[in-house]
Amino acid sequence: MSKKIVVIPGDGIGREITAAAVVVLKKIAVKFDLDLNYEYYDAGGTAYDKYGTPLPDETVAAAKASDGVLFGAVGGDQWDNVKPSLRPEKAILGLRKSLGLYANLRPVKVSDALREYSPLKAELVQGVDLLIVRELIGGIYFGDRCESEMYEGTERAWDLENYSVPEVERIARLAFDAARARRSKVASVDKANVLATSRLWRRTVTKVAETYPDVSLEHLYVDNCAMQLALRPTQFDVICTGNLFGDILSDEAAVISGSIGMMPSASIGTYASLYEPIHGSAPDIAGKGIANPIGTILSGAMLLRYSLREEKAARAIEDACTAALLEYRTADIWKEGFKKANTDTMTQAIAAYL
Repeated sequence: MSKKIVVIPGDGIGREITAAAVVVLKKIAVKFDLDLNYEYYDAGGTAYDKYGTPLPDETVAAAKASDGVLFGAVGGDQWDNVKPSLRPEKAILGLRKSLGLYANLRPVKVSDALREYSPLKAELVQGVDLLIVRELIGGIYFGDRCESEMYEGTERAWDLENYSVPEVERIARLAFDAARARRSKVASVDKANVLATSRLWRRTVTKVAETYPDVSLEHLYVDNCAMQLALRPTQFDVICTGNLFGDILSDEAAVISGSIGMMPSASIGTYASLYEPIHGSAPDIAGKGIANPIGTILSGAMLLRYSLREEKAARAIEDACTAALLEYRTADIWKEGFKKANTDTMTQAIAAYL
């Protein structure tokens, strides 16, 4: 059956890295006899320049009707003076809302080839392979807020944190399902000793766990989890947490790998899911052909895994990236003893290993 992939390059290096990912996806489609078709749409600053909006309606409609969205990056200095409601970053926020992207998945895996780049000691990161499942459209980021009000004679501001049972159940089930395909361990992270929402979170996750007797569950306070990620990250399999805590912990965990430029992500939606590298648009190197494409290529692997259910194809891409890194390195991770690679060279090396 034919599958439609919507490609949204965005700004900066977005066009280069999404093009690289499509090269690899086309190669894997031949290898595994997949029928993948691609449609291209604008978003971000590029769309603003063309249409006066960072997220055209046709882009949203196409994304909703797709089997998966491959996203590059948005933003750049030339749009710094655009009014806030039209800034390039509004494109990704708009897509999250339109597609119902309720969960963000951040895999963190440290290959032997890149252990030396981690800020942690090599023996601490050897074997790290974890997945952070972050609730993405609830919590304090989406609650009511007040920028300024007078209260008892002084100015204050406030943000409302809230979660409903269905919101927590949905993200918990996703985490437990992911754990079943991995090592069957879930760490649910909250601040239940202080926050009422966290106490509801913990109760709800515990109840969901009863329907997954084959998956072990532990509860951690967010401060302890942050410490454990630095002390012994290999203990984690799947980390499940809310929007605010997940935002912080996923960035901490990404640093463990040593190169944020190679980290993929998936945002799971009620319509279609979106896949993108976690780095930015890097306008300073845009058009130079030197960007590291691996984060986007691995995001393509996640698209195969979570949207198309093609696990073997996803693993083949991941293995090819690992193999290519034993021989080639882009400028951001290059050192003596490896062949220097630009975007195209690295892409072709990965494709060749397939």
